[in-house]
Amino acid sequence: MNTELPLERRAALHAALADPARLAIADALCSGDASPSELGDRFQMRSNLIAHHLRVLESAGLVTRSRSEADHRRVYIRLLPEVFGALVPASLLRAPRVVFVCTRNSARSQLAAALWQHRSTVPAASAGTRPGEHVHAGALAAARRHGLRLEAEHTAHVTDVLRPDDLVVAVCDSAHEELSRTRERLHWSVPDPVRTGTDEAFEDAYAEINDRIERLAPAVHPEGTP
Repeated sequence: MNTELPLERRAALHAALADPARLAIADALCSGDASPSELGDRFQMRSNLIAHHLRVLESAGLVTRSRSEADHRRVYIRLLPEVFGALVPASLLRAPRVVFVCTRNSARSQLAAALWQHRSTVPAASAGTRPGEHVHAGALAAARRHGLRLEAEHTAHVTDVLRPDDLVVAVCDSAHEELSRTRERLHWSVPDPVRTGTDEAFEDAYAEINDRIERLAPAVHPEGTP
């Protein structure tokens, strides 16, 4: 836990996580965001019980809610950044490759794959559910500012990229909601920087993706490693 937090704040976080169900929910949110219904399905909990646990976590300042950029009726739960000092993924993930998916494969998924390659030895790729013709100029500029290399004309469709054993990370709400429910994946509800197109929006997306990769990469190991 971040020792710079006030003692009362730290105590409230620990108290909220003292319940096994809430700790399990927090563990699940370490790797990605989830809707209340997704959490209910995962832990076989009734909607009213999930709602109760989420209210406690929210009151303690562990989680926040964001509305889907795609289906505005849907809400996603995410852990607040300061909580990650006390929580790590409960178990290691093993995969031969990580594939980051967004809608157009023109910004978020491209930046995520490039960042991942600098942080992990596990190979990475990116794809889109409805790929555009080229990588967005704002993403290319953000990559240059941070010493990353993106190919402007390289976009791909998920059906041409995904393999059965890939670890899939949907980095936008639309892709998460469009991908098949039969396939397990992680979900990061990263706001779309293309909506505004400003350097600040792309920097915000870059920072959020970078933070999430810093947390996930140590938990993902190549298949066949101890």
